[in-house]
Amino acid sequence: MGLLAIAPSAWAQAALDSDALLRALARPAPAATAFVEVRDSPMLKAPLRVSGEYRRPDATTLVREVRAPYAETTTLRGGEAIIARAGRAPRTLALSRVPELAALQSSFGALLAGDADALRAHYRIDAQGTRERWTMQLVPRDARLAAKLRGIVLHGDGDDLRCIETTPAKGEVQRTLMGATAQAVGAGADIAALCRGTAG
Repeated sequence: MGLLAIAPSAWAQAALDSDALLRALARPAPAATAFVEVRDSPMLKAPLRVSGEYRRPDATTLVREVRAPYAETTTLRGGEAIIARAGRAPRTLALSRVPELAALQSSFGALLAGDADALRAHYRIDAQGTRERWTMQLVPRDARLAAKLRGIVLHGDGDDLRCIETTPAKGEVQRTLMGATAQAVGAGADIAALCRGTAG
């Protein structure tokens, strides 16, 4: 199962609210899921598509492994980010200096632990929709993070987290397809429609 696959029994018993969604999203380590991330920018002739895998080898570690179009592994653990890329020496950064990576660790860590209190320490949360199709919006509480990140929206269907939509303070929305949606995406797919569940 993927990192954010929802346990069907928990989902069936839960009402649609943020605590219920977080309890249902909880996944014990070790776990892994595929991702496809699309980055758009006026500087690019076409959106950059990055694919790979998120891994959670233990409860305190998150690994983001990019496999295409380049190879790069980012390991978040113990307040540090270690970034390793082929042909280069690994770089180690304090997460306090990189609020975007700190947000990734705190949000994913809380999601995978089903820890609503931990997530609310960093974000204001609003869950909407139905059991068959839902969204969860995360708005940063910390001013430093809010200066970089306007918010995150999770899109899901039933027991599947389909997509993470991240809106930076400046620049274009970044969409990350997760799990089965990422594995099934084709070369000419409408990423925005797949993310929001409106693809025909």
